Amino acid sequence: MVNSTVEKLSPTRVKLHITVTPDELKPSITHAYEHIAQDVSIPGFRKGKVPAPIIDQRIGRTAVIEHAVSEGLDVFYREAVSDNELRVLGRPKAEVIEWPNEKDFSGDLQIEVEVDVRPEFELPAFEGTTVTVDAAEVDEAAIEAELDRLRGRFGTLVTVDRPAAKGDFVELDLVATIEGNEIDRAEGVSYEVGSGELLEGIDEAIESLTAGEDTTFRSKLVGGDHAGDEAEVSVSVTAVKERELPDADDDFAQIASEFDTIAELRDSLKERAGQQSVFTQGAAARDKLIEQLLEQVEIPVPAQLVEDEVHNHLEGEGRLEDDVHRAEVTEASEKQFRTQMLLDAIAEKLEVQVSQDELTQYLIQSSAQYGMAPQDFVNALQENNQLPAMVGEVARNKALAVALGKVSVVDTNGAVVDLAGFVAVDDEDEVVEEAEEIVDAAAEADEIIEAEEAEVEAAPAKKAPAKRAPAKKKAAADKE
Repeated sequence: MVNSTVEKLSPTRVKLHITVTPDELKPSITHAYEHIAQDVSIPGFRKGKVPAPIIDQRIGRTAVIEHAVSEGLDVFYREAVSDNELRVLGRPKAEVIEWPNEKDFSGDLQIEVEVDVRPEFELPAFEGTTVTVDAAEVDEAAIEAELDRLRGRFGTLVTVDRPAAKGDFVELDLVATIEGNEIDRAEGVSYEVGSGELLEGIDEAIESLTAGEDTTFRSKLVGGDHAGDEAEVSVSVTAVKERELPDADDDFAQIASEFDTIAELRDSLKERAGQQSVFTQGAAARDKLIEQLLEQVEIPVPAQLVEDEVHNHLEGEGRLEDDVHRAEVTEASEKQFRTQMLLDAIAEKLEVQVSQDELTQYLIQSSAQYGMAPQDFVNALQENNQLPAMVGEVARNKALAVALGKVSVVDTNGAVVDLAGFVAVDDEDEVVEEAEEIVDAAAEADEIIEAEEAEVEAAPAKKAPAKRAPAKKKAAADKE
């Protein structure tokens, strides 16, 4: 076990002073000789069989030390983080202060590592507190609108002799020209007026037309070789049809649902609307709880983390010079980091654990949001070392659900809100069977749940020349 101490530079940044004795460095020295022996070609010796004295003579012990430090730095750093119970947030920056003696590997290796950490703060008490949300009211008009949508699925299209109106279906012939040259044509296109799913400006052009009439309008094309170009579009209406809805009666209820009467179907739609209202209340309760807790505690945020996040966001939008938007994004990013640290603290207090099954479900859901196959999504996370971050996100969501079960939620009328579907218990059995194959492929991961800290990805350590000052040598791993 390496010896390490922590120097607090600010509430959110520390410097680790790590000392590695020759005995502690010895395994890395041995591995360095083995790796170098595999990489070098020396006449008279097979690869991997080159003796250490020959490597010393041909390659030099300086290279051996540099290799050993580069290999061992991440291990030494992680030991120091664990020993000092640090909760690191950002990327570490390491510097080798003192190298071992290159003649006999005597003397200690001394390293300094600066890294952002989660600040210490007192988590506000939340057990038994009250969160107030808007009362859930089932809107009869919304129920009727949902019933109409259901009737629409069983409706029939009937040809009418009148101008097209919003909600009608029309059959169209379209011809697009640019500077008099026809570049596209489509016939017999079926289109719902007002849906906005065809060309910009087409709804205004056809809304007053009857079958047999035509008009022209200008619009940007959305597909083909001329996508994005503005063209003159000629449109002819060949038919206008309206949707004829079935009567909302018992016969319809039997066709469209498992119910025998329209009254039972309405009751089901009302119950569904009520469930949606509870979902809305649950989301509001989670947001309100976070807001209440953030108001009660001051949580400093590492400035560099915020700056990096804001820069990446603005760069992606192409708005690096927009100072007003920068201020907005900065405020949002700071709040996001404070929220994450708050939820991390709640997860620790409640001893929340993430099971493999929970991680698997979250990854599958997230892959669908990105339109990727689960395996491809997980592979991408692995390549970018983002899997631990996903584990952290699952833990935060679960911690919030557990915390929500420990507070009282009432609506603005004073009624208790039942959020059984939104809360979680903190004593559930976390022992699960092996997760699905996508997780096994995604992580070598018996311990990924605890891998919140970033790795020190060491660039090859560069030992200073023999005649050097005894301190302030450049790092083995200056990861930016």
